[in-house]
Amino acid sequence: MDSNHSNVCSWVCSIEVPTVAIDDWIYCNATGFIIWNQESGITKNMASETLTSTEYIKHHLQNLTFGQHHDVAANGELLATGNWGFAHSTQEAVNMGFWAINVDSIGVSLLLGGLLMWFFYSVAKKVEAGVPTGAQNFAEWVIDFINDSVNSSFSAKNALVAPLAFTIFLWVFLMNLMDLLPIDLVPQIAQLVGVHAFGMDPHDVYFKVVPTTDINVTFGMALGVFVLILYYSIKMKGLSGFVGELTLQPFGKWAIPVNFLLEGVSLIAKPISLALRLFGNMYAGEMIFILIAIMYGAGVILAPLGIVLQLGWAIFHILIITLQAFIFMTLTVVYLDMAHQQHH
Repeated sequence: MDSNHSNVCSWVCSIEVPTVAIDDWIYCNATGFIIWNQESGITKNMASETLTSTEYIKHHLQNLTFGQHHDVAANGELLATGNWGFAHSTQEAVNMGFWAINVDSIGVSLLLGGLLMWFFYSVAKKVEAGVPTGAQNFAEWVIDFINDSVNSSFSAKNALVAPLAFTIFLWVFLMNLMDLLPIDLVPQIAQLVGVHAFGMDPHDVYFKVVPTTDINVTFGMALGVFVLILYYSIKMKGLSGFVGELTLQPFGKWAIPVNFLLEGVSLIAKPISLALRLFGNMYAGEMIFILIAIMYGAGVILAPLGIVLQLGWAIFHILIITLQAFIFMTLTVVYLDMAHQQHH
C-alpha cells in the first residue's frame, strides 16, 4: 500500500483506517467505500462521472446480473464475504460464474411471453360469428401465415409443431422488437428505480432490454429445440435406429468412426447455428444503435446526422427483426421434420 492510496482513503473516510488496493480500486475497510484509482492521489466520483464513449458502450452491453460475489481478502484478512447481490461491473458478473442470473433478460422475456399469451387468450375469448374485430383479424392472419409456413416445411404429422412454431415466431419477434425502443429509455428508468428505491450508484445499474442480444437466451431456446430434436429422433426411429443413423450414415458399417464424426457434428451444429445466428444479428444491430446514439453528443454537425442514421437503421432493422424470428421458426420446423424422417 503506497502513501497516496492511504491519503485518498483517509480523505474519504475522514479518519485513519486500514485500506487495501485491489487492482485499480481502493477499498476502505471502515465504510465499505470503493474508489477507483484514476491517478495517484486523485479519485473519480462515480455518482457524477460523465461516461466516455467506451464506458457508455460497455454500460449498455452489460446485463443486470444477480449472483454470488467473491470473497474479498488481503493480507490474510477477510474484508468482505461473498454475499448474493447484483454485479457492479462486467468483471464481477464474470466472477459470479455459471449460476449467475441475467435478471433483465429473464424479466423482459417472461413479460413479453406473458403479454403474448394474454393477447391471444383475450382475442380467443371474444371470437364471435359475423364481422370480426381488428384484433381477431390480426390473430387469424398470423395463425394462417404460420400454418402455411409449417405445412410447406413439415411433411410428417405432429400436433405440437404448429403451436411451437407459432410461439417461437411471435416470442422471438417481440424480443427482437425491443431493439426499436430508444436506446437510453429503459436503462435510465432502471437507473432511477435503482437510485431512488435501492440507493444504488447509477453507474452500477445495468439493463439490457433486448433479450436476444444475450447469448444465454438464444442458447436456452436453441437447447430447448435440440431436446425436442433428440426426443422425436428416438421416438420415431427408436433408440437403435437413431444410433444407427449416427454411426451407419452415410458411408455404411465399414466407416463407423467417420460416420459418427460427420453426423455428430451435423447434429450439434443445429442448436449452435440457431443460437449464434439470432444472437449475432441482434447484437450487431444493437451495437449500431449504440454507436449512432454516441453521435448525439459529438457536436452540432454529427448530431443531425445521427438522427437521420437512426431513422434509416430503425426502418431497415424492422426487416432484420422479422427475418430473424422467421428464420429461427423455419429452421426449428425443418430440424424437427428431419427428426421425423426415416433413413433406409
